[in-house]
Amino acid sequence: MSIIVTNKRAYFDYEIIETYEAGIELLGFEVKSIKTGRINLAGAYVVIRDGQAWLLNADIPAYQPKNAPADYDSKRTRRLLLKKTEIGNLIGRTQEKGLTLTPLKVYTKNHRIKLEIGLAKSRKKSDKRELIKKRDIEREIGRNL
Repeated sequence: MSIIVTNKRAYFDYEIIETYEAGIELLGFEVKSIKTGRINLAGAYVVIRDGQAWLLNADIPAYQPKNAPADYDSKRTRRLLLKKTEIGNLIGRTQEKGLTLTPLKVYTKNHRIKLEIGLAKSRKKSDKRELIKKRDIEREIGRNL
């Protein structure tokens, strides 16, 4: 398993409760583009509509822009491949107040591209400040050792 991209902002803004592994329905040139590391998860989120999970706002530019279809949209909505039991579980959990689905990582597994999505709860500003202080303290301890 090799990690292609990690959504660091999601780990900072949210407290991750559970993680799920999902496949992504992609076009051929999008697969090549992702394998070269050209994907941006900033601002991306996951929505469940009509019993299916969808990835919105993930930016995947064309592998070769001149060979891409003329009407290609790099931020198009992409379907996520999850089991029905997982989708049913996520529908129930996201209806709870304050829980959302965010993409965390994109990686390859057995030559397939997978997306790790997390059921997350938003952090308050004070929690973010505490996290920054904790990281600074750990960094100082590491330097001193």
